Amino acid sequence: MKLAVLVSGSLLLAGCSVGPKYRPPDTPAPPAFSEQPPQSFQEAGWKQAQPADAQLRPDWWQVFGDPDLNGMEAQVDPANQSLKAAEARFRQARALIQLNRSGLYPTVSTAPSITTNRVSQHAPLGTHIGDYGQYLLPVDLNYEVDLWGRIRRSVTAAREEAQATAADLETLRLSVHAELAIDYFELRSRDAQTQLLYQAIEAYQKALELTQHRFDGGLSSRAEVAQARTQLETTRAQAVGVDVDRATFEHAIAVLSGRPPEGFHLSVRPLSGTPPPVPVGVPGQLLERRPDVASAERLVAEANERVGIARAAFFPTVLITAEGGFEGNKVVNWLVWPSRFWSLGPSAAQILFDAGRRRAASTAAGAGYDETVAQYRQTALTAFQEVEDALSTLRILEQQTRAQHVAVDAARQSLELSMSRYKGGLVTYLEVVTAQTTALQNESTEVDLLRRRMIATVLLIKALGGGWDISRLPS
Repeated sequence: MKLAVLVSGSLLLAGCSVGPKYRPPDTPAPPAFSEQPPQSFQEAGWKQAQPADAQLRPDWWQVFGDPDLNGMEAQVDPANQSLKAAEARFRQARALIQLNRSGLYPTVSTAPSITTNRVSQHAPLGTHIGDYGQYLLPVDLNYEVDLWGRIRRSVTAAREEAQATAADLETLRLSVHAELAIDYFELRSRDAQTQLLYQAIEAYQKALELTQHRFDGGLSSRAEVAQARTQLETTRAQAVGVDVDRATFEHAIAVLSGRPPEGFHLSVRPLSGTPPPVPVGVPGQLLERRPDVASAERLVAEANERVGIARAAFFPTVLITAEGGFEGNKVVNWLVWPSRFWSLGPSAAQILFDAGRRRAASTAAGAGYDETVAQYRQTALTAFQEVEDALSTLRILEQQTRAQHVAVDAARQSLELSMSRYKGGLVTYLEVVTAQTTALQNESTEVDLLRRRMIATVLLIKALGGGWDISRLPS
């Protein structure tokens, strides 16, 4: 009856809790992104005000429609070692939840023993009673009554830390997938540059042969032959340099997909196509789609629980202890009913003086909470900035691409006219070299603009959370 009364009273008192209740920090979000989308997005039916019309999927790289990219991205999750390490950290954090939750229940232990004893005849104030045995089978129960919510807040803090770790895992996963996509487009742009250079090498070789024939016929000077040869060999050297860059990106892709660089090879395929339109949505939803923002918010919640834990230290700790079992001096009377013993009772412990230790811990916990709030708000602001930056980059690059396409056409026409004038003996080969250099530079710039647009699209998808949302956090 006494035990029932103690337990019932403890459960009633355990409903109390000190410390602040958690409320997510306010983070003002603009109603819409100020940066306008590229024209190609608008032509594809892009809508900012209705993000539910089309949302990113977790396998967001599928929007590029590249089978090679899809195949390599599919290998990242099961093979990337950084993701394996992050997943292990999440499992560790999840195990700490149960570690803290165990404090909500009593601890039951036993330490049976069998001893034979002899008392010294010369023991002070003792009487020699000869040898005797002691047979002990105790069962101890210890239970801390969670009057002030310290244990419950510890469990909640561990759960929120595990959720933050899960969000960190998703942040890393998004970064790894985005990095692989960026390296892939870098590699394909090198393929396009190589193709462009080898086409130029072929044209320059024919121009050198033409100049050599004109020199043999007395129509050109030796200097013009040297100019044509210099142009040809310089372009060949540039092609070799591009191959070096391509190998570097190929090795990076191999490591990201969990494979050693040795033996890994991607066939040559020049970068082509146009960046796909990406559904952006509204800024308010961005806070629920970015795993790094979700992680920062969960850390705020954890810090709030730490404040409550620090405040609970100002109140007494209440323990309920119980002990029972059997004790005898012989085997035959060890486990019989008259050999039973038990004790039961509560106890309380209160720190009377600690030289300001608890107050300092409480102040530190409050400051830690303020720090996490500031970090959360900064993370949210950075998320808004990254989306705006990506949108502006895509818009400007698209405008530049349209202008560059006109420049490429003009440079090609200029080269054709210069070559015709040179064949007719109206100009020197220097004009042809100048036109060749200008045409190659403009075509190379056009390829580089496509590379930058593809990478900017990947960065926009990354800034939007890559198809993740807060509902995917483990409960």
